Amino acid sequence: MAKPDPWREELETERRMKDEFMARDPESPFVSSRVPFHPLRYFAPDPKYRVRANLKRVPVPEEAYLRTNRDGQAVMRRLGDLSFTIGDRPARLSVYHAGEGVGTSVFVPFRDLTSGRESYGPGRYVTLELTEDDVYEIDFNRAFNPYCAYTDDYECGFPPAENDLPVAVRAGERVWAADRNPRTPSSVVLEQLRAGARAPARRAERGRSPRGAKRSATRARTTRGSR
Repeated sequence: MAKPDPWREELETERRMKDEFMARDPESPFVSSRVPFHPLRYFAPDPKYRVRANLKRVPVPEEAYLRTNRDGQAVMRRLGDLSFTIGDRPARLSVYHAGEGVGTSVFVPFRDLTSGRESYGPGRYVTLELTEDDVYEIDFNRAFNPYCAYTDDYECGFPPAENDLPVAVRAGERVWAADRNPRTPSSVVLEQLRAGARAPARRAERGRSPRGAKRSATRARTTRGSR
């Protein structure tokens, strides 16, 4: 008999609870926008996408402007950069704070080589709670889509070019629907895709709902901008 895996069980429970929230809660983008719901889609849980990272903060948080799906700008505070290794490659992602109301929660928007194909093209989010030692575990299995992946009623901030990962992150939430998956990864991702295409022989290819669902929904709301 296989030993219980608390991490995997918690992750799968969170996903079930988020589906329940999305299908029924008045604050769900599906319910509030009257969009027909079908269960969210995920990559299979994979512990290799849990990575240790160190945050190097900037001396003073910087005002940052993230492009949105409405050709606007979401105003954030950039706190610094997370450094880590993924797929045997060093990587870095900028960390943002969305302002009052989110406490010590920060979000990390990113794109990767699955963007615009298996995952939502404009990008996904992961969130973290700030710590005193600035050492973190980034669990990409908990990466989630912004609300604009489901309906145009929401405005969402997208990752800047420096938050493109030159690897395929097959973890977390997948694209919800093929007709809502614009192929808009930035030049960094496109360059990696072209490089892979040139070498086929070597190609290996962020209320009242349950705790897990509420956490995921709150993460999405902190970065969704306005309706």
